Amino acid sequence: MANRLGNETSPYLLQHASNPVHWRPWDAAALAEAVEADKPIFLSIGYSACHWCHVMEHESFENQAIADVLNEYFISIKVDREERPDLDQIYMNAVQMLTGRGGWPMSVFLTPQLKPFFGGTYWPPTARTGMPGFDQVLRAVIDAWENRRAIALEQSEKFAERLQEIGQAQDSGETIGIEFLDQAFQYLESIYDFRFGGFGGAPKFPHTMDIDVCLRYSRRRPDSRALEMAVHHLDQMARGGIYDHLGGGFARYSVDARWLVPHFEKMLYDNALLAGTYVDGYRVTGRADFARVARETCDYVLNYLTDESGGFQSAEDADSEGEEGKFYVWKRAEIIAALGEVKGYRFCEIYDVSESGNFEGSSILNLPQSIEDWAAAHNLDAAELRSELDSERATLLRIRGDRIRPSKDDKVLVSWNGLMIDSLAKAAGALNEPKYLAAAEKAADFIFDSMLDSSGRLLHTYRHGVAKLTAYLDDYANLANACVTLYEATFDDRWLERAIDLTNLMIRHFADPVDGGFYFTADDHEQLIARNKDLYDNSVPSGNSMAAVVLLRLGALLGNTDLVDEAQTAMRVAAPLMKKHPSATGQMLTAVDRYVGPAREVVILGDATSGATRDFLTELRRTYTPNSVIACTSPDSLPDDDSPLAPIFAGKTPLPGSDGTVFVCENFACQRPVTAEEAIANLHP
Repeated sequence: MANRLGNETSPYLLQHASNPVHWRPWDAAALAEAVEADKPIFLSIGYSACHWCHVMEHESFENQAIADVLNEYFISIKVDREERPDLDQIYMNAVQMLTGRGGWPMSVFLTPQLKPFFGGTYWPPTARTGMPGFDQVLRAVIDAWENRRAIALEQSEKFAERLQEIGQAQDSGETIGIEFLDQAFQYLESIYDFRFGGFGGAPKFPHTMDIDVCLRYSRRRPDSRALEMAVHHLDQMARGGIYDHLGGGFARYSVDARWLVPHFEKMLYDNALLAGTYVDGYRVTGRADFARVARETCDYVLNYLTDESGGFQSAEDADSEGEEGKFYVWKRAEIIAALGEVKGYRFCEIYDVSESGNFEGSSILNLPQSIEDWAAAHNLDAAELRSELDSERATLLRIRGDRIRPSKDDKVLVSWNGLMIDSLAKAAGALNEPKYLAAAEKAADFIFDSMLDSSGRLLHTYRHGVAKLTAYLDDYANLANACVTLYEATFDDRWLERAIDLTNLMIRHFADPVDGGFYFTADDHEQLIARNKDLYDNSVPSGNSMAAVVLLRLGALLGNTDLVDEAQTAMRVAAPLMKKHPSATGQMLTAVDRYVGPAREVVILGDATSGATRDFLTELRRTYTPNSVIACTSPDSLPDDDSPLAPIFAGKTPLPGSDGTVFVCENFACQRPVTAEEAIANLHP
């Protein structure tokens, strides 16, 4: 039997296409084969940028002896978690129930009816350092299946029942109020690392959703430490090794407490979320270094993770030439040879490059102190020093470009693209960078041109001309939210119309009309052993939280209280989790912040491309107003009664002789209209 992965589009699956294991993709044929042969399924789930997935492949899946056992006793199925997050959610829950922890590679043994009875993550091929060997695990599972099957089946039934329970949640009936935000911030403050930044200890993840909660909360409670925490967190990451000081962009997480040593893979979703959060950090503080990090992160995605068709690709690997991080680290002698002794020694001192190194004999570039502090300590002009360092970093980037670059997962995922489109559209206005808006629109156009099925519904993944797999809740919610942001960046009605269409499809196919909230899979999706409601943030915001956000934004723009009610129900479904696990529900807490208000509708009659209206919009987009929605049109082209925007523009007329009229409504009350010039002054009283 030949390995069946060769015709797949996923780079992760293709990496395993030459393994001696008789891998199958997850499809009807493989599942039927398990039933017919009465064999257990070995389900292996990972992703292309996963370091330990590569290790297990090399050690075990390229091992002929292990492959022979898998081929004889199991139906082996390989799944890309990024293509099939529905499967990943279900079986990750199972592994966490079995072992108390999770991660990738995920290794799960299923009955032919797809119910898990044993699982784990990475196993070495043979026992070492207290870990059982994969060979031992296989023998134990075979023994259980052949000699104690009744026990295995009974266990699988219990797990399946529990998985179905975990996936359900219902309207709690709780009143959504400011106390959710107060309690959440108290918890975040209690776990914050005021020395190195971040929430909790090592390993440390960016936690962008929690930073967003702190930025929002700082406006509500200026006397709290919320702004201090958010700014400190952003500062520490930007100075750490988790940030690529040459090419821009962030690695997935830091293995240590001080953000020095990253897990070197660079994921689209991290960089999408972080770009937007640094834009907001810049809006709140006016700090130029936050704007620079946001810009460099956006540029990284445009330079290295953009498909020629305009879609954004998924990830760059941690490894190159078989070594983790080899592409990114430096020897002191390399830098001195490139920059000369004087500049080279200075660069090494500033960026923590030593003879002994800070990572396995080499050095990860990082800033133990800020460039401004270093300049002050050495009586140098900070702006002049930064300019010189920029030139030196460009030199090193060119040299690094000659190295063998890590492999790339070039598939395009709608959900992650939605996050990136949203951040680029936001960055375009805040940073006055039109190329970001152009890239965002091109990516969105690509999705609508190339990633819809014949009925107009989204497909989840695209690679090399092939779009496939029915889309999930977060595909619809993230892209709809991005389309709202594109409307506010361009005032092109087509983006609003697309946001409305996507939201209607999301409600029709994913909403639970009985218990509230949204399922992760559509009502006509492949039937699995559980249908989950995605409520917890992981590396990306949960589907329900993004649904709540876009429902609130659209509800405000369209004057549609039904959408607001739908969002309120989703928040009530998540209410017990927000109370119990606030650090895992940050995006839903941002929805609560918007819902509790004050929220503003800013309506403008004027030419968005010229004069005082343009100037007002420029200032507005640089200002941190997270709970506002914005609509703009020329007084000569007010929407007709059939337009979805008719309610927000109803009854509004321009002030005589004004070059733009601004209307601000807040908490169901509208302020007097003002000229665009006066509105600018009101932004910065």
